[in-house]
Amino acid sequence: MTSKDLSIFNSLRPFSVGFDDMFDQFESILGNGRVVQNNYPPYNIRKAGKDKYAIEVAVAGFNKNDVEVEYEDNLLTVKTKDVKRSEEKDGDEVIHRGISQRSFARSFTIADDVKVNGAELKDGLLTISCEKIIPEIKKKRLIEIK
Repeated sequence: MTSKDLSIFNSLRPFSVGFDDMFDQFESILGNGRVVQNNYPPYNIRKAGKDKYAIEVAVAGFNKNDVEVEYEDNLLTVKTKDVKRSEEKDGDEVIHRGISQRSFARSFTIADDVKVNGAELKDGLLTISCEKIIPEIKKKRLIEIK
């Protein structure tokens, strides 16, 4: 995708109201035409009910003291604190290291009307619970005709 292709966002702006932040985020993500994809750690985003979501991040080999979850300005970030390789035990020697314990940071953009409720780490899977809160002004209502 080139910067010329990004002009579609600018052409959509006259047909939308209040979506400027979303278009700006798309432009910043796609920026100069390169999308950097990092696939570590793997994750799922599940719809866990009508207005509930769960972000599942596979963090096998890490415990809750190794991982931190931050939420600020509509950006949810899961990252490692300070990763230290597990040391050899009782004179054992690691012949092959296939279990990754590398540092990572993965971010998710969260909509304004989504609340992050909490996180739980169980069996190597970090689950972050989210809920879409629909304000009264956005709920369906009948408009009286005068």
